[in-house]
Amino acid sequence: MSAHSVVTLGDVARRAGVSLATASRVLNGSTRRVNEDLRALVLQAADELGYTPNLHAQAVARGTSSTVGLVVHDIADPYFSAIAAGVMRVADERGLIVTLGTTSRNPNREIQYVAMLRAQRARAVILAGSRMADKAQTERLAKEIEAFRRTGGRVACVSQHKLPADTVLPENRAGARELAIRLAELGHRRFAVLAGSRSILTARDRLAGFRAGLAEKGIELAPEAIVEGAFTRDGGYHAARELLARRLDVTCVFAVNDVMAVGAMAAFREQGVEVPRDLSIAGFDDIETLRDLVPPLTTVRLPLEEMGVRAGELALELDAPPKERLVRVRGEVVIRESTRRISG
Repeated sequence: MSAHSVVTLGDVARRAGVSLATASRVLNGSTRRVNEDLRALVLQAADELGYTPNLHAQAVARGTSSTVGLVVHDIADPYFSAIAAGVMRVADERGLIVTLGTTSRNPNREIQYVAMLRAQRARAVILAGSRMADKAQTERLAKEIEAFRRTGGRVACVSQHKLPADTVLPENRAGARELAIRLAELGHRRFAVLAGSRSILTARDRLAGFRAGLAEKGIELAPEAIVEGAFTRDGGYHAARELLARRLDVTCVFAVNDVMAVGAMAAFREQGVEVPRDLSIAGFDDIETLRDLVPPLTTVRLPLEEMGVRAGELALELDAPPKERLVRVRGEVVIRESTRRISG
């Protein structure tokens, strides 16, 4: 072959001494089995000629595309961008393309994305984001996922275990419980929580776990010390402003995610409240892009990119078991300068 010619599947078949159909089955991912001796001849010929497989032909052979759908709630949120990085790493290793959809936290958009990816015969879909406390919405999404799976597609989730899919499950309750215990051991007894929306199950779980940890230390969380807000930086900012307006005598605030904690710290600065001298604050997730925050944020560390990697692996395994799998991910409490030890 000349240096500038394009090597075709026919060239490989002729070099290997096999039919074009056999060469295609070996190199384009057909599910039909080929004799191992013939397979070896085809692979050797492809290697000698420098043949690059046709990804479109592979998609036709498998009845699916080379596309992996990734659906997140908000790509601007570093939590989801870290997970996306992990998913893309796995897809890239397999020569697949990731199509990214962001729902802006609208559950109907999530359902629409799965339906669209099913119509496009995507190979797999990965859903990253908390489930909503809406049974009807969850059932609608579950039906769409089941329809996608019936076409041969695969689905994995990073969220609560509420859908008919393989799931990477961060242990939100356990992490928040351990954080509460560690903060109580720093001497804090009067707490407030910036709780996120009660419609988001992740926010619910983290509040419940934190409350349980305080209870183990004999501390009750007063109802007026729980302030709901959007699960975002601005949500944390406004919730913190509301908390300060209530003039509660608290020494430590738990924001149920890091981006809410960032917004809260901005609100505290505006009001002349110094962290941690006047008020300690902790978050949840340990988002890498926020580790240079001043003061550094006490939080519960989740391996976000590795969670994305694991979800990608679950969705793209060739020989997956028929039953959905659940991978639990435990958080690790990291105490930093945003929380101080107090006495009395």
